[in-house]
Amino acid sequence: MSGIIGSKLNIRGSSRVAKLGTDGQVLTSSGAGVAAAFEDAAGGGLDWQAIETGSTMTAVAGEGYWVDTSSNACTITLPSSASVGDTIVFADYARNWGTNGIELDSNGLNYQSRDDTFTVEYGTDGTALRIVYADATNGWIPTLDKAVADVPSKGDQEGIFGYGNLSGGQLSMTNLVSNTGVASADVTGVGTARRELAACEYGGDKGIFGYGTTGTHVSMTNLVSNAGVVATDVTGVGTIRRELAACEYGGDKGIFGFGTNDDSPYYQSMTNLVSNAGVVATDVTGVGTARMGSAACEYGDDKGIFGYGNDGGNLSITNLVSNAGVVATDTTGVGTARYDLAACSYGYDKGIFGYGNTGSIVSLTNLVSNAGVVATDTTGVGTARQLLAACEYGGDKGIFGYGWTGSYVSMTNLVSNAGVVATDTTGVGTGRRELAACSFN
Repeated sequence: MSGIIGSKLNIRGSSRVAKLGTDGQVLTSSGAGVAAAFEDAAGGGLDWQAIETGSTMTAVAGEGYWVDTSSNACTITLPSSASVGDTIVFADYARNWGTNGIELDSNGLNYQSRDDTFTVEYGTDGTALRIVYADATNGWIPTLDKAVADVPSKGDQEGIFGYGNLSGGQLSMTNLVSNTGVASADVTGVGTARRELAACEYGGDKGIFGYGTTGTHVSMTNLVSNAGVVATDVTGVGTIRRELAACEYGGDKGIFGFGTNDDSPYYQSMTNLVSNAGVVATDVTGVGTARMGSAACEYGDDKGIFGYGNDGGNLSITNLVSNAGVVATDTTGVGTARYDLAACSYGYDKGIFGYGNTGSIVSLTNLVSNAGVVATDTTGVGTARQLLAACEYGGDKGIFGYGWTGSYVSMTNLVSNAGVVATDTTGVGTGRRELAACSFN
């Protein structure tokens, strides 16, 4: 099936291909919105039919069809005769035409001036297609052929791993993560090289890296645009520290929390809120047990959770973050105590903590429900490691990446939208540890 917006016409038995363009219209993704837009454009009167799930169907002029190809592709036979202005509408009900597309049989009539020896295929997720009969010469003409945006969207589509440590040296490289969970090659020279930092989303579609150590602890941040471009350093944002954690809250804001500044007190419990414009606020102190080496992620669509860490001993505590950025008191006894782990959200409204060090390096994970409840351990999920990072991708999935197994690794493990961690994928950028990650859109 075609992977572009627009249809593909193949002559049966020939390699000749003609591509059809789009009319540039934008429709809402809601069923009512699509239907209304089509009816307005067609002069009203479209008769929308029940959802079509079969492998074949016959279309009738004046009707609209939701075509659900979740289980199979669908071949659609057009009317064998038509009058000028006859209109038919097809819409991708399950946003699955990229996997199972539709094929139109023009049934003796022309389709965009080609006769019915051509195969007409549509294979792009979310396609909205309106065809109108013009005359015997051109036959059916697509007057709308558009991949409708999936809005309102939930979850960020892409991610970024950044910074870290390799053989004792700090790094400033980043690796982008596509909306299918593929990590890209290294991009170097993005802000001051450092390690043991944290990152989170803000603004609904952007990210921020913050704090860490260059050999000297810093309080600098670097904003990430919604195209994944990392900005120059912003300095002087709260108390300097390293081995902290960060997550999104409130749908469009972020929070950095905990860590150490190697001073007295050694372990920190402070947090710093991040506005929806990426501005970091002054310190808020005394929020839960002071510790370092914890992780954090979003849950419940607009709340956050900090978990685990070390205060001289390994911890299994968590602290929930409200949708107003208020950190709650400790909740104890949530899975095996450990530190130097990572966390990310998945499934739009849930989270997952993974890996870390319990005294030995482990590969266990703990799921977080959409109410912020942490589940018991799941063991044996990919190679055991610590000092890794994680972020959301693809709107509802997650990815763990990089870390330390006793050596630096560049492997990743994808997290499905059901919270299932996949086997290792290796060779994705420079192996390193003590990095951070966040998503963007």
